[in-house]
Amino acid sequence: MSTKRTRRPKAATPAPPAAADPAAPILDRCRGLVDDLSLGAVRRWKEEHPGALAVGYMPIYVPRPLIEAMGCLPVALFGGGEELEIIRGDSYFQSYICHIPRSTVELALRGDLDVLDGVLFPSICDVIRNLGGIFDLLVPERFTFYVDLPQNFDPEVGGRFYAGQMRSLAALLEARGARPLGEEALRAAIAAENERRAALEELGALRRAEPWRAPASEVYLATRAGAVLPTEEHTALLRDLAAALRERRARPYDNVRVVVAGSFCEQPPLSLIKTLEKAGCDIVADDFQLGFELLEGAIDVREGEDPVDALARAYLERGVATASRYIGDGEKGAHLIGRVAEAGADGVIFSAASFCDPALLDQPMLEAALDRAGIPHTSLKFAENTGQLGPIREQAGAFSDAVKLWGKSA
Repeated sequence: MSTKRTRRPKAATPAPPAAADPAAPILDRCRGLVDDLSLGAVRRWKEEHPGALAVGYMPIYVPRPLIEAMGCLPVALFGGGEELEIIRGDSYFQSYICHIPRSTVELALRGDLDVLDGVLFPSICDVIRNLGGIFDLLVPERFTFYVDLPQNFDPEVGGRFYAGQMRSLAALLEARGARPLGEEALRAAIAAENERRAALEELGALRRAEPWRAPASEVYLATRAGAVLPTEEHTALLRDLAAALRERRARPYDNVRVVVAGSFCEQPPLSLIKTLEKAGCDIVADDFQLGFELLEGAIDVREGEDPVDALARAYLERGVATASRYIGDGEKGAHLIGRVAEAGADGVIFSAASFCDPALLDQPMLEAALDRAGIPHTSLKFAENTGQLGPIREQAGAFSDAVKLWGKSA
């Protein structure tokens, strides 16, 4: 019998565990808030604030500080996204308009919006204005209000008009049970909104400086999570995320830096944003969540000034250029060119919802301005439930390669 001993194989040294992403828990929470079509966070808020109003609003902008100053929770509505199957909503609108009104009607008919006491419809376009009338017919127990934003920027005309609109909204909310609008409460709400804006800018600055550490798809989730949160809670979330992203292990990629424009109302699927990133595009600026970023800089309330008038003045003086805002003597496209320069971007991707009249009518003028400035650009269209991401990835990849190779679009 042989006495030779069999040598056991040497045990492999276990690989060190991958470093946990410090941002993961925050992003998981954000994704949960964004994906929850039944507005569970709003329902919890109402349970914690008996008798308080939850006020929905369609994008892109309403005066959130005024609503919060009256003890209400403003809730931004962005349709049903890519997971919602539309059954009844299609019967209320024509097939040749954008997708967001049909999915919003579907949510209302399913009962997902029952937690809201009313819905505001800002003057984005004819479709959103008419959606208010559909809501009056379908859910008459909930109030609606058309927020007619001014297109005349003379303080004595558009300013007085918009201040009157806000006071009318405040009167409606008070009649529905909200606490009266107080000057000190509105000043405090404006201060809180300024803190949120500072937190958004902090996150935006990190994205511009290190997009591989703070990709647009994640910044988007964190920004949009504020749709169902009080301002202070959203501000804390944004700052926690910025701190976590700075601690994240990440390495830069040889990507093209782009500004995405045209998605200010109906939102692209998150998978589309990620598709652009996978195609070699670092999205360093966008207009996805314009409702939180329509006003540039802090809202200042001057000594002795009624804060309602200060909100109106901020909209006139600090409102960014969009397809829903009249550009009179100014140059169409100048703001977009400025964003490209500020973000250090290499080009622009126009990403408009199919049948979005404001964005698609604006696009040729913006493209002409970019051509004059020598800025590369390309364009695509989407619907919030689009599934055709392969061609979009190929188009974005070709654009990225062309800009890297020749400094212009193919």
